[in-house]
Amino acid sequence: MKAQAGTEQVRIRLCGVAVVPDTSGALYLPASGTLVVADLHFEKGSAFAARGVHLPPYDTRSTLFRLQHLIDHYAPQTVVALGDSFHDGSAGKRICREDADVLRSLTASCRWIWITGNHDPEPPDNLGGEVVETHEEGPFLFRHIPANGLATGEIAGHLHPVATVASRGRRLRRRCFVSDGTRLVMPAFGAYTGGLGVTAEPFWKLFDAGQFTAWMIGRDRVYPVSSKRLTAAQ
Repeated sequence: MKAQAGTEQVRIRLCGVAVVPDTSGALYLPASGTLVVADLHFEKGSAFAARGVHLPPYDTRSTLFRLQHLIDHYAPQTVVALGDSFHDGSAGKRICREDADVLRSLTASCRWIWITGNHDPEPPDNLGGEVVETHEEGPFLFRHIPANGLATGEIAGHLHPVATVASRGRRLRRRCFVSDGTRLVMPAFGAYTGGLGVTAEPFWKLFDAGQFTAWMIGRDRVYPVSSKRLTAAQ
């Protein structure tokens, strides 16, 4: 596996293991060949449309396209989807045949693990992959919602972290990975997912004295920013 042209590969030391935060918002574990994504929220657009909010119905296809690109690039042995992969319990019925076929081809390409989330406690059973509440691999425990208090080795999603920093008189707001070196919270991967500022209380309760690094996603690489430098989201 090689870094993409025009990008600089950055690594985070997590429980002593080098992991790669991708500019897509995915996380790659080179030692095990595992690719991790969080909060795909397939069929969020169609869920809103059913309630009369007509968003462009291309979120699932856009997310699948980016996911396919990552799998082609990294050729992972395992893909772990950290919950809320489907926006609701009916997403599997609303997904169009073409997108469902693409997703089945992806889940058949390697070991595929769906971790259950609060939006999808029972993911569709006809799209391939295995369904679990948590997954353990080496020093890591993968789950959807971060556990309360400190949790060494945890990799979770759910919170959709974004960070804001002041630079040269302007504010930059970006999706980010959040880590203190012992646990990590993933950014949301889905096309229609919003974000929660990492200065909010839920994040500060996860890390000792609020000490963490926000690995902010830029166009060509991710940038580490200390929690002390971050500003409150506006």
